[in-house]
Amino acid sequence: MRLTKNLLALIVLAIGALWSLQGIGVVGGSFMTGQSQWLYIGLAAMLVGLAGLVRANRGHG
Repeated sequence: MRLTKNLLALIVLAIGALWSLQGIGVVGGSFMTGQSQWLYIGLAAMLVGLAGLVRANRGHG
């Protein structure tokens, strides 16, 4: 179960990074390219992914 949670959190983190890079125009080929709102959406997704990693790896006493 821990592995699954880590994988899901990493996927959310990676998608957030991709969206952020598209938002600032580094990654092209999408309607999101150059649209600054995708930078912020991506950053929020990355924070969710990081929180998921922390939660999945928190020690249980």
